[in-house]
Formats: sequence, C-alpha cells, structure tokens
Amino acid sequence: MATILVVDDSPIDRRLAGGLLEKNPEFAVRYAEHGAAAIAQIMREPPDLVVSDLQMPEMDGLELVEAVRQRAPLVPVIIMTAHGSEEIAVQALARGAASYVPKGALARDLLDTVENVLAVARADRRNERLRECLVSHETSFVLDNDPQLVPPLVDLLQELVTRMRMGDETCRIRVGIALEEALLNSLYHGNLELSTDELREASSNLLEKPSDNPIDLRRRHAPYRERRLHVHARVTPSEIVYTIRDEGPGFDPRTIPDPTDPANLERESGRGLVLMRTFMDDVTYNERGNEVRMTKRRENC
Repeated sequence: MATILVVDDSPIDRRLAGGLLEKNPEFAVRYAEHGAAAIAQIMREPPDLVVSDLQMPEMDGLELVEAVRQRAPLVPVIIMTAHGSEEIAVQALARGAASYVPKGALARDLLDTVENVLAVARADRRNERLRECLVSHETSFVLDNDPQLVPPLVDLLQELVTRMRMGDETCRIRVGIALEEALLNSLYHGNLELSTDELREASSNLLEKPSDNPIDLRRRHAPYRERRLHVHARVTPSEIVYTIRDEGPGFDPRTIPDPTDPANLERESGRGLVLMRTFMDDVTYNERGNEVRMTKRRENC
C-alpha cells in the first residue's frame, strides 16, 4: 500500500485528484489544504509521494517542493499545473519536482504519472557495500520493442546514480524519469513510428482488445519487428552519460520544444522532451534524430 498526500487549497480540486488516485486500490490518499499543513504531515509520517497544486496560501507549491527536498528527500513531488502557472511549474521542475500534470489532463494522466514515479522511486537499493567500491562502469543493452522491458531497465540504469554517489534520492528519481521518457520515445515514436494520437488510442483500448492494440500490431509486422533499441551507459566519478538509439527513420531535432518556455508544459506531444531536458544537464541528438545522448553531472545533482 502506497500513501499519497494530495495538497490543494481548493476542496473540490483535492477531492477530484484524490478520487482519481483512489481508483488504484493500492493507494491510500491523505489530504492537506496548503504547503505548511503538508510539511507538518510529512514530518509526522512521510508519505510515499506528494501531489501538489502550485498556487496556494501560506506555502505555495514551489516552496513546498524545496521544503520536501530539504526535509524529506526520499519523497517525490508531482505538481499539478493550472493555465497561467506554467512559468512557476518550470521553476518547480528545476528545483526538485519529479514530474507534472496539467490540471486539464488530470483524468487522463494523473494516475499513470503517479504510478510511474512511484515505480522509479522504489528501485532496488541492495548491495550498498559493493556499490561503494565501484570506481567506473560501462554497460550496454539491445532490446526488442517490448514496453515491459523499460521499467526494469530504468531501475538498472538509475541505480548507477546511487552506486557512484552522484546525488541524492531526488536526483536519482529525476534521472529515472528522464530515462523512461527517452526510452519510450525511442521505442514508440522511433522504432514503431506511432503518433501521440495512436498511443492515446492504444492506451484506451489496451484492456479491451490487446491483440488489436496499435503497439502490438506494429511489433508483429515488418519493418517494425526487426528494429531494436540500443542503450549504453558510461559512468565516471564526475558524470553519467546515457546514449539511446533506435532504428527508426528519426526526426528533425530542431523541432524539439524549448523546456525553458512555460507554454510547452501544456503541449502533450512535447512533455517527455521537456522533462528530459529539465532533469538532465545535457541532452543532444544526432543529425538523423534517432539517437539521444543525455548527461548528468555530479555537481548538478
């Protein structure tokens, strides 16, 4: 059972977000009316995750993100963005928020976002003594187009942050989220050449007709079934470099949205790229657009 703390000064919005989360029977939802009340709860009994509005009295969402990172760094924070709060949301992501969901898309995206962030935050931390002995590391993977392989691969790759003591728990979670976005972008949009609309259709039909799902159909047919995902990680004491390459046709990297532009937070199609560029220090693509290289430096964790 995971405990989720929903923070919002609007009783209606609190219950809306809480009701969506309670659709997962494994979630126990608690509530706070503003950031100060949330911090008081967190210090008494830390939740597994916080979902917070941005604009609130006494302590707003931006201040809450900073306070949680300082006092309870193991607790990830997801922010809910309303129209007009995009600039503050960009600041919240830069200062430690694990992800965001526009309030207009709560019904579609909140539950999935919370489940994904929790999955990243729960990565295995065993073998701590062995990790302390690790000086450098390189690893490579070649995957077929199975989305089920992405979460365990993210777990393995983000553990490099812990092994090399690159940063705190918030840094590790943010690296994991950037990796997940990059891997899924390469798999769905790169190898399988699925559009955002097709992915939305696939998600809505997954439980009803899995055999007719666009993802499964593409995976079974040429040329998509022959394509592979190539993943490489290189770790040194000062940085981690992740390289992810698909075998699709690529795209024009010049069309990537600017993560510093608040307007891009509301763009569904560019959300993953915004998170990648916000959470990593460098994100570059090759000219073809089918390979992304992401770097996280120790001093910025």
